[in-house]
Amino acid sequence: MKKLLVILFSLLLLSACSGGTDTEKQNEVIKVSATAEPHATILEAAKPLLAEKGYDLEIEILDNYYIFNKSLNNGDVDANYFQHIVFFDGEVEEYGYDIANAGNIHIEPFGFYSKKYSSIDELPDGAKVVISNSVADHGRLLSVLENAGLITLDPSVNKNDAVVADIVDNPKNLVFEEVNPEMLTMTLDSNDVDLVAINGNYALSAGLNPLEDALLLESGEDNPYVNIIACRSEDKDSDKIKALVEVLQSDEIKDFINEKYQGSVIPVE
Repeated sequence: MKKLLVILFSLLLLSACSGGTDTEKQNEVIKVSATAEPHATILEAAKPLLAEKGYDLEIEILDNYYIFNKSLNNGDVDANYFQHIVFFDGEVEEYGYDIANAGNIHIEPFGFYSKKYSSIDELPDGAKVVISNSVADHGRLLSVLENAGLITLDPSVNKNDAVVADIVDNPKNLVFEEVNPEMLTMTLDSNDVDLVAINGNYALSAGLNPLEDALLLESGEDNPYVNIIACRSEDKDSDKIKALVEVLQSDEIKDFINEKYQGSVIPVE
């Protein structure tokens, strides 16, 4: 009798351990840091699709560009979703982070906004233009101004690498001021500010519609500033990072982005 009880107890223990493993697998967590808009909103839409694959998505919302990759590199999260490739490459080069691009997801056209003017033609001589202090953004936003005929950049400089010092012609004598990216929308209400270049995610978070409110808007065609999923290099080929990227690149999420943002955010094909 005692021997039979021991056998039964062993079988029950084995069954419980097996059940625990299945439960743990079904509830494996993927922790991703993101900015609120549009990244966290897109991730929320991805939650049920990831759940079907056996993963629970945990989203950590941050707003300071310069702590995302440090946190990822330190292992605080499994991935982040906030940055374009040019910013990512610059951070890796500057800080030596051992992180990787796991996949391209979407593009956020950069826009120029004003509370003073309804048309770029109204911009006065000597207008004050506020831009991000993230050098990785300078080439793209200066290219928007050049395409609008407001400045001319040194033709010998790669447009992606251009900075204010590379302006060779400035007929309106635009004056540039740099601030942290998260401060851009706050400067819109300043009396001495005429034009503000705002990243797509911060514009959306501030209730701005890039397609309707921007006086100038970056083109989405052939745009190199694709927003990506970043992860630690060692995790790039892990099942959960592959699942995360697969879902975010799925037709379901592409449809969600197109329907919700109507061109303010463009999924990568």
